Amino acid sequence: MAKKRVAIGQKKSCFSNCPESFMPTLTPAMVGIIERRILVNYHVDPDAIRNLLPPGFRPKLVKGRAIAGICLIRFRELRPRGWPAAWGLASENAAHRIAVEWDENGQIREGVYIPRRDTSSRLQALAGGRIFPGRSYRADFTVNDRHPDYQLQMRSRDGEVSLELRAHRTDQFPQSSRFASLAEASDFFARGSAGYSATNNPDCCDGVELCTTGWQVEPLEVETVRSSFFDEPGRFPKGTVELDCALLMRNIAHEWRVLPRRKGRI
Repeated sequence: MAKKRVAIGQKKSCFSNCPESFMPTLTPAMVGIIERRILVNYHVDPDAIRNLLPPGFRPKLVKGRAIAGICLIRFRELRPRGWPAAWGLASENAAHRIAVEWDENGQIREGVYIPRRDTSSRLQALAGGRIFPGRSYRADFTVNDRHPDYQLQMRSRDGEVSLELRAHRTDQFPQSSRFASLAEASDFFARGSAGYSATNNPDCCDGVELCTTGWQVEPLEVETVRSSFFDEPGRFPKGTVELDCALLMRNIAHEWRVLPRRKGRI
């Protein structure tokens, strides 16, 4: 019998917790506004991606290629659920993501694995991996967003990651994409709402789920993109990674819900 494919939000996760697991009942959900979310997406040779994944995960393929990328988010009014919006914080953030799937109780689950998160917020960097799932590193961002034009530069303070993006809103979805249409791409990323992040323990991944009140994406045309992560030939040899598409989301009310830590070795 074929395994059923299920997005994590469609059924409560029943992963085994790691010994030092976060307790979802004690860690508050975070709410706020995603003022701007850009998904810069690449299609990648699956063999190059497998080397970056913890045991138990495998790349989710589209027409034989893995999908990975960078999520560039500006938060506004981010705060624990129940707190006044005026107490929320604003920040710029970058997450390097890989679309993954895994087997659980005879079903195929979907989500993303996040090997690296960076943030402009000192508080988020301090809380990440301690109070709230997902370790974050401090980074400096230079942003010029004037819709329909978007310009962003980021450099992490530890010198490990940098990126540059210039893009603008368009009505045309790229024909070179592995996705047949904007709608197909939108559905693919909507189903990847569960994110598992690297931790200091190589056998464990922090889990968090993005829940939104709406889901609407717009295509972006990329003028320039440079990424120290995806441009590194030691990680991705020539010909193994190509830009696929870029998507834009704006002004989305959202909530981050904690998932149990997942064992990296199952």
